[in-house]
Amino acid sequence: MDITELPAHALSRAIHARELSCRETMQAYLARIAAVNPRFNAIVSLQEPELLLREADARDAQLARGEAMGWMHGLPQAIKDLSNSADIPTTLGSPLMRRFVPKEDGLMARRMKAAGCIVIGKTNTPEFGLGSHTFNEVFGTTRNAYDPSRSAGGSSGGAAVALAQRLLPVADGSDFMGSLRNPAAWNNVFGLRPSQGRVPLLPSNDVWIAQLGTEGPMGRTVRDIALLLSVQAGHDPSAPLSIAQDTGQSFASLEFDPKNQRIGWLGDLDGHLAMEPGILPLCERALARLSALGCVVEPARLGTAPESVWQTWLVWRRALIASRIAPFLVDAKNRARIKPEALWEYDQAQSLTGAELLRASAERTAFYHSMLALFERHDFLALPTAQVWPFDAALRWPRQIDTGTKVVTMDTYHRWMEVVIYATLAGLPCISVPAGFNEDGLAMGLQLIGRPQADLAVLRLAAAYEQAAADVLRRAPSEAVQPAENPAALGGS
Repeated sequence: MDITELPAHALSRAIHARELSCRETMQAYLARIAAVNPRFNAIVSLQEPELLLREADARDAQLARGEAMGWMHGLPQAIKDLSNSADIPTTLGSPLMRRFVPKEDGLMARRMKAAGCIVIGKTNTPEFGLGSHTFNEVFGTTRNAYDPSRSAGGSSGGAAVALAQRLLPVADGSDFMGSLRNPAAWNNVFGLRPSQGRVPLLPSNDVWIAQLGTEGPMGRTVRDIALLLSVQAGHDPSAPLSIAQDTGQSFASLEFDPKNQRIGWLGDLDGHLAMEPGILPLCERALARLSALGCVVEPARLGTAPESVWQTWLVWRRALIASRIAPFLVDAKNRARIKPEALWEYDQAQSLTGAELLRASAERTAFYHSMLALFERHDFLALPTAQVWPFDAALRWPRQIDTGTKVVTMDTYHRWMEVVIYATLAGLPCISVPAGFNEDGLAMGLQLIGRPQADLAVLRLAAAYEQAAADVLRRAPSEAVQPAENPAALGGS
C-alpha cells in the first residue's frame, strides 16, 4: 500500500486503528518529498528527518497509551509560509524576512497542532502572498503539478502542489484574491474559502477592518476539507468578528440530496470577464455533472455593474495591502528589496483618503445586498475559478488575455484574477472544485458560492459533485523533471 495515496481521512482512520504507525506515515511522506519535491519546490523549510521521526514516535507512544489528540494525530503538515509556526522560519517569501523565526504559533497552526498534526515545514508562497503565481527570491518558483513548465497559481501554490503530488495528506492555505481557489483549480484539488469570520486570522494588527483575507483548508477530497475546517474554525475572543458557532465535527456531515438545488451560472458576466478559449465550455461540462444529479442550472446575472465592483475592490485592496507593506518601508533602504507589485499597491494607497475608503465600504455593502437578492432566486452561484490556463512559469503575470476573438490588455498585475473577487467582497463561502483538463493537459476549476455562512451547504454540494467527477479526480499529476531555476527569468523580484 502506498501510504501517500490515502486520503487524509482514510489515513487518519488507519493510524487510529493502529493499522499504520505514525512513524511509517512520516517515513512514507519524507521519502516522497525527497523524491518529488526537488522537481516542484512545494515544501520549503523542511525540518530535520530525525526530529520529525522522533515526533512521530511520540505520537505512536500516545496511541499505545490510549491517548489520541484528534483526527490529525500523526499526520504530516506544512504551514503556508505566510502563517507563523513556532521555531520554523516564516519568510512571507520576502528576502527581508528570510531569517525571521517566530517563537509562537499562529492560531491556525496552534489549532492544527492541538488536533495532533506534526509540522514538517512550510509551503511556498509568492512574496507577501501577492499575485497568483508562486515565486520569490527566498525559495524560487513552485511548479504546476501537471506541467512543471507552468505556474502553480497562488498564493497557496505550494500547498496545492504538495497535495496534488502527495507530499501532504491535507493542506492549509489562505485566500484574499482567490489564493485558496486559483491554485486548487490549476492543480486539480479542492480549495475552500470559508465564510468571512469562520476561521479567525491571528495574530493580526487589525481585527476590525482587515476582513478580506482568511485562512482555510485545501484537500484532495471534500471530506478532508470538511475535517480540516472543523479544526481551523471557531470563535476566538481575540478576533471579535469571528463566527461564534460551535463547530465540533459539524462540517464532516456531508450527506446531501442535490436534487432541485438551483445553481445560477454567472459565466463571464455577460462578456465583462476576458476568458481564454476553452474555460467556459469546460466549466459548463462540469455543471452538467450537477445537472445530471438533479440540480437546476440556469444563467444568472450579477445584478451590479462589474466595473463598479472592480473599482470598489481596488480601494479595499490598496488600503489593506498597503498597511501590510508599510512596516517594511519604515527603512527606506528596504524599498529596493521589495517586489514592484507590492510597491505599486503601497504607492497607489498613499493618496487614499478615509472618505474614499468609507465610500468603498458603502459600495461594498450595496454589492453584498445585490448578492443576497441573487440568493432569493438561486441556492448557489457558479463561476470559473480562473480566467486563464496555467501560464509559463517564467512570466511574472499575464499582461493580456487572448479570448480567441480579441486581445484584452490587463491594466493591473492582478486584473486577470478578477473572477475571484465576488465571493471575497461579499464574505461568502466558496469552493473551487476540479472541472477538468484542456487538450494540453492543464487543469481548471469551478467556483461554487453559497449563501452567507452556509459553508456546510457548499461542502455538501461539492461532495455530491465529487462523486460525479471521479474521472477528473483520478487523473495523475506530472512527474516530469523540473526545469533548472532561473530567478532572472522572473525579473529578479
